Amino acid sequence: MYSLMLHGRRSLELLHKCMRRLRVAVNPLQNAYSSASAAQDGGKGKIFTVSYMVDSLGFTTKLAESIWRKVSSDSESKVNPDSVLNLLKSYSFTDSQISSIVTSNPQLLREDSEKSLAPKFQFLESRGASTSELTAILSKVPKILRIKKDKAFSRYYDFAKEVIEADKSFKKVPPESCLREGSRQENKLRNILVLRDLGVPQKLLFSLLVSNFQTVTGKERFEETLKKVLEMDFDPTTSKFVQALNAVYQLSDKTTQEKVDVFCTRLGFSAEHVWEVFKKYPNLLKVSENKILNFIETLLGLGFTRDEVMVMVKCFPRCITHSTTVVKEKVEFVVKHMNWPVKAVSLFPRVVGYSMDKRIVPRCNVIKALMSKGLLGTGELPPPMGYVFICSDEVFLKRYVMKHDDKQLVTELLAIFTKDNV
Repeated sequence: MYSLMLHGRRSLELLHKCMRRLRVAVNPLQNAYSSASAAQDGGKGKIFTVSYMVDSLGFTTKLAESIWRKVSSDSESKVNPDSVLNLLKSYSFTDSQISSIVTSNPQLLREDSEKSLAPKFQFLESRGASTSELTAILSKVPKILRIKKDKAFSRYYDFAKEVIEADKSFKKVPPESCLREGSRQENKLRNILVLRDLGVPQKLLFSLLVSNFQTVTGKERFEETLKKVLEMDFDPTTSKFVQALNAVYQLSDKTTQEKVDVFCTRLGFSAEHVWEVFKKYPNLLKVSENKILNFIETLLGLGFTRDEVMVMVKCFPRCITHSTTVVKEKVEFVVKHMNWPVKAVSLFPRVVGYSMDKRIVPRCNVIKALMSKGLLGTGELPPPMGYVFICSDEVFLKRYVMKHDDKQLVTELLAIFTKDNV
């Protein structure tokens, strides 16, 4: 399989460079984290938290209440989200930074601000961290604050700081800052530095830093996986590079070949076709063999030809990941209820990824009503599927509802649209 994917010769120079980095061994980061204690004000419960998120952070009321429910759902815990928000504000986090933290990591609001969070802030201050440093680093990687082990917290903070400062000066992280190989934590930090030198962006690096992925915690297996992904010519600056890294790491060459064979024997793909699809959607090879076969058989049973199924997979590889029951429901609805031909679905497979209740049914009902009134031409077929589904709700309403001069008709169409779209 992999011999067919060696298109990335331009990446080999980077590969050799990073392999040299992987073998650098120097002193690990030091600084042990010692806990302290601080008291913070409690806040005023749900009213303050929700109103603050709406008024100051710009959240919708629905989103703010949803976050509040998540963090206060445990009736036995003494969760006080307001105390966490107050702590962040006391350290001069801006509303924009707090918004980013809460949106990306709402579970941080479940932390005990007095016993868990405040001591960490105080520890970092005792090491000489300025307020601006704290806010800059912790707003980018807030999940670090949830790390329980003292030493791990210290190391991860130092790593994030080093990457951010290196990016500010447009310099590579100096070799002497690498960690020697050894523990899983040391391997993780060392491997992530290698990925940084390849151009993997901060956001993706920090996601790996606080993740539980085994991909970056080893040595030889990491080197082998990284070499394969670079040879496949994935762009390190994209999220697909990290997805491919995780996918390839989890699969043996034998398992990969078996899945390639399924596409080749059941759909007529060539190995090159599978490679092209994998480049579009790296997680494709993580889909189980049974799921792939069930998807193919379901579509064949709905009247698709093998060529049409092949087109669907090529255009929208993640369609295979959807439940076959849900796929069948959506296909039968647009084919039987709307009279779109099966071929139209194969040419616009993204339809199986849309919400039945929020997008497919409301829009189809509006189109059906317009067709029944002869307002979409004299043909029996509805407009092109992509033209109906790919646009936003606002554009759809302008295109099919609001443009009519008849106010009664507009009211009727709006009622049809919102009935199943509340």
